[in-house]
Amino acid sequence: MAKRTLPKKPAPKRARILLVDDHPMVRERLREVIEREPDLMVCGEAEDRHEALAAIQNTKPDLVTIDLTLKSSHGLELVKDIRQRYPGLFMLVVSMHDESLHAERAIRAGAHGYITKQEATRKILLAIRRVLGGELYLNEKLAGRIVAKLTNHQNHDLSASPLDCLANQELRVFELTGQGLDIRQVARALHLNGKTVETYRARIKQKLSLKDAAELLQFAIRWSNKP
Repeated sequence: MAKRTLPKKPAPKRARILLVDDHPMVRERLREVIEREPDLMVCGEAEDRHEALAAIQNTKPDLVTIDLTLKSSHGLELVKDIRQRYPGLFMLVVSMHDESLHAERAIRAGAHGYITKQEATRKILLAIRRVLGGELYLNEKLAGRIVAKLTNHQNHDLSASPLDCLANQELRVFELTGQGLDIRQVARALHLNGKTVETYRARIKQKLSLKDAAELLQFAIRWSNKP
């Protein structure tokens, strides 16, 4: 009597993840963590906005992880591009930058979650699965405040940052200034020229009511060391 062969069960579909980060070692670490999972896979990598948009078109990911500091652009601009071109694509920002300053901006730009690189190795899988499941992923301390602001459930936020008035690039200049970088170093880090950085610094001083460069530096350093 012939032995009946049972049909094989189809392999479960693995969610496709595109990694966008300008540091190869970070991408390698994230790839190692993600590829161990039976339901997830890395379908591609990119280090700047141009490569990322091309990779999305070629690899058709389900989710993109995005660093805010890319090789020749800012991650928030990429988030906005993706939201406009691929409105159904999930985005998770994975960044070294202070989430109290950047998470809300990332969500407003179109991201579906924000996690710091310090937490990424431990919580990246949780964050990815939450976002793929249609949830917003944020640090617990920030989630309530940000969701309330985004849904207009509160008219006045007592914990609002004085830096909320700064544009994204102005905030980056402010942060780097607080790290002790001079105008030339900031320009190099952000791929700008010195005069452009000086213009940003002038706008920051005006918006924050700071008298001069020394006061800007003191304020930026105090803020960067804020617990």
